[in-house]
Amino acid sequence: MIELANVSHQFIIGKKGKERIVPVLQDINLKVAKGEIVAIVGRSGSGKSTLLNLMSGYIRPSSGEIKVSGKDVTKLNEGEWADFRLANYGFIFQSFQLIGSMTAYENVELPLVLKGVAAADRKRRVMNLLEQVDIADFANHYPSELSGGQQQRVSVARSLILEPPIVLADEPSGSLDSENEKTLLTMIQQLNHEMGITFVIITHDEQVASIAHRAIRLQDGKLVSNGTHQRTAADVEPIRLGGEHE
Repeated sequence: MIELANVSHQFIIGKKGKERIVPVLQDINLKVAKGEIVAIVGRSGSGKSTLLNLMSGYIRPSSGEIKVSGKDVTKLNEGEWADFRLANYGFIFQSFQLIGSMTAYENVELPLVLKGVAAADRKRRVMNLLEQVDIADFANHYPSELSGGQQQRVSVARSLILEPPIVLADEPSGSLDSENEKTLLTMIQQLNHEMGITFVIITHDEQVASIAHRAIRLQDGKLVSNGTHQRTAADVEPIRLGGEHE
C-alpha cells in the first residue's frame, strides 16, 4: 500500500551563499502492506517525523520514489496532493488539533462539510462513528470540556470520518496517561481488525510499538531494522470499547 524506494531527504539551512546541507534520511527502502499496523520507532532526531511527512506529501523527498496504492505520489503537484490526502489518509496527532470553538460533533463533521456531504448523511455518519469510539455522550461538548483521553477519541473519529484506507499517527499517545494510552491502543487494534485500516504509527514508546504487526527502527536517519511480522491481524481479537471515558 505504501512503498518507499531509495528515499533520501536533506534540509538546507543558513543564509544564501553560506548554506549548509543537513541530511535527515538516507536511502530508505520500505513497504507497508494493506491492513498492517506498522510502528516506526526511534529516538528524537532519528528522522521519524520527517518520514511521516514524506509519506503524507507535506514535504517532498530530495531523491527517491514514494508510491501509495501503486501511484507515484512524488510527481503530484500541491493541489493533486491535497486531493489525494483527503481521499486516502486520516491523521491522528499527539496534540489532538481539535478546533476549540467547535463541539466534538462539529469537529468530526467538518471534513464531511468541506466535502459537501448532505446534512442528513453527515449526522448519521458522525453519530455512528462517535458511538464506535465511545464518545457519543459528549457530542455537544467543546474540547475544553473534555479530558485528554476524550479529546483523543474525538481526534480518532475525525481521522476516520472520510473512511480512509490509511491512518498516519504521530506520537498518538504522547499526551495521554497510561490508562488512556491503553484505551487508544485497543481502539487502534479494533479498528484495524474490524475495518482493515492500515496504520503507520510514529513513536518512541515501546508499549505503542508492541501492538504493531511490525516495528521498523530508525537511527540517525537510516533504517536499521525493517522489522519482522511479530503479529498478524488475525492475532487481534475484537475488543468492545466502553466503560470509563476519562
